[in-house]
Amino acid sequence: MLSKSVQDALNKQIRVEAESSQIYLAMACWAEVKGLEGISNFMYEQSDEEREHMLKLVKFVNERGGHAKISDLKEPNVAFGSIKEMFEKLFNHEVFVSESINDLVHITLQEKDYATHNFLQWYVAEQIEEEAVARTILDKINMIGDDKGGLYLFDRDINNLTVTTAAANQPE
Repeated sequence: MLSKSVQDALNKQIRVEAESSQIYLAMACWAEVKGLEGISNFMYEQSDEEREHMLKLVKFVNERGGHAKISDLKEPNVAFGSIKEMFEKLFNHEVFVSESINDLVHITLQEKDYATHNFLQWYVAEQIEEEAVARTILDKINMIGDDKGGLYLFDRDINNLTVTTAAANQPE
């Protein structure tokens, strides 16, 4: 059974994940209308992934005797000054999500809710990967600068981007 404080914190995280999905969906739409098919496909996939993260939390809350709450969402930005600006916002948002997950983990430790703490370790590892991917993309965009040919190649290749993190190499 979830305590009220853990349930409230999990419901807050459900909202964070739902808003993340919306943010990435807005980014996908923006990139798509700019003719950046690779970037838009990448962002559509990110949006789907964030929705899956939300649903995983919803199921967990309900299975543990709580009640997952679906709340209203903040409207995301729908326009960006540049690809670089969009990916900077993505990186900053991933850092925010990591902080939110860390706050949630802290609450579970205070409440001695080790089952939820254990469940959340997947999210901790996932955020290490999400931040690493965003940082790698920003590094590549900074390397490209204003080179249109470089942007074309990046847009074509982003779907094949792989980033291996130290967390991903941990023994199970």
